Amino acid sequence: MSIQPPASNDPTTLVAPTGAISAAAPMPGEAPQSPPPTRALLPGILATALTLFATYGGLIAILLPTQIALLDEQNKVANLAIVSTVSFVFTLFAQPIVGAFSDRTRSRFGRRTPWMVGGALIGGVFLLGLGSLTSLVWIAVFWVIIQVSLNALQGPLSALTPDRFPREKRGAASAMFGIGSQIGMTVGIMLAGALAANIGVGYSAFGIAVIVVTLLFVLVNRDWSSKEAAVPTWSWKQFFAGFWINPRKHPDFAWAFAARFLLVLGYFVVTAFQLYILTDYIGMPLGEAQGAVVTLTLVAFVPTLIAIGLSGWWSDRIGRRKVFIYAASVIMVAGLAAPLLMPNMTGMIVMSIINGVGFGLYMSVDAALMTEVLPGGGAAAGKDLGILNVATNIPQALSPAIAGVIIASFGGYPVLFVFGIVAVIAAALVLIPIKSVR
Repeated sequence: MSIQPPASNDPTTLVAPTGAISAAAPMPGEAPQSPPPTRALLPGILATALTLFATYGGLIAILLPTQIALLDEQNKVANLAIVSTVSFVFTLFAQPIVGAFSDRTRSRFGRRTPWMVGGALIGGVFLLGLGSLTSLVWIAVFWVIIQVSLNALQGPLSALTPDRFPREKRGAASAMFGIGSQIGMTVGIMLAGALAANIGVGYSAFGIAVIVVTLLFVLVNRDWSSKEAAVPTWSWKQFFAGFWINPRKHPDFAWAFAARFLLVLGYFVVTAFQLYILTDYIGMPLGEAQGAVVTLTLVAFVPTLIAIGLSGWWSDRIGRRKVFIYAASVIMVAGLAAPLLMPNMTGMIVMSIINGVGFGLYMSVDAALMTEVLPGGGAAAGKDLGILNVATNIPQALSPAIAGVIIASFGGYPVLFVFGIVAVIAAALVLIPIKSVR
């Protein structure tokens, strides 16, 4: 393929034409590099994130809790907490470990591609079998494998932002990922709601989509070969030591980790139990509640999408990140308070709309902020972003277990909303000390 200059000398140009390479591939023995973005990359990130998060949304919001409720209605809360907690134990460090190995991967397909394809294939195949299971133990086993595999796809996908985009353009790339994730969650919940009567078909549809879209992405957005790139000396001690990032040496990284952890916890501790909130707090039958989850997702869709798109572009334009996350926190607090004041479907709709705006603001800008607090300027982006993604995985995975304890022991669903409010406020406060990002 011929080497061509960028299509424009305008510094605001984001990408080169499709297939054009604006920099030379690395020579043998050099550090591994990735090609600059083409016009196909942003739509590719959008489509892959959409598919991945459609799978997350459909499985977590509808299919898995429905399958567990049908298995044992009386113990559904405890059983969902068990499955989620077991999954959490096994997936806790999936993304940073995969990210670290992908940083070191040397293949003619590049560093990230083998892990993305492997994660999609394994996760997709196990989704094909999940719907036929009637044992809680086997559901937990399959769910663990699926979660680890999807994390193996998500980690390298998130590393493409620092790999291929300059710092001043990462807000746009992060916004594309955020838009894809939000559209995906909406589409996934709608699809899962439509297929809830046949859980096996629902799981299979998501599994096939993950495989097909990931394969198309890596074929269209091919990475440079890393086969001849320099490989750092391997040491298991250094490898595991690399997962400890000293908060005294890298305080901004530590504060960013804490902020993401708390905000995601506050959001998902309510969202993860949305189906059961509708059945047990609002008082709907299961079938009606499944449809209501789709309604809540739809009413949040447009405001969330607008918030993601505007905040990513606006954040790049003014060169500021933190103010958007502060705003997101205030908005989400208001949203989480709505069902306390109106314990009915109207209150849930208000919460969904307001939280959609708040979480949209957060998702778009937070991903860009994270790339700007990486130690060493992002030299180990796959591993370090994987560690930061643990701040998403832990609270998201623990949310059902925490919610189960709160519901059973601390006053039920109203306390759940209060807990979410406190966590979101704490997330805004721990963001204040970050100094390297405005």
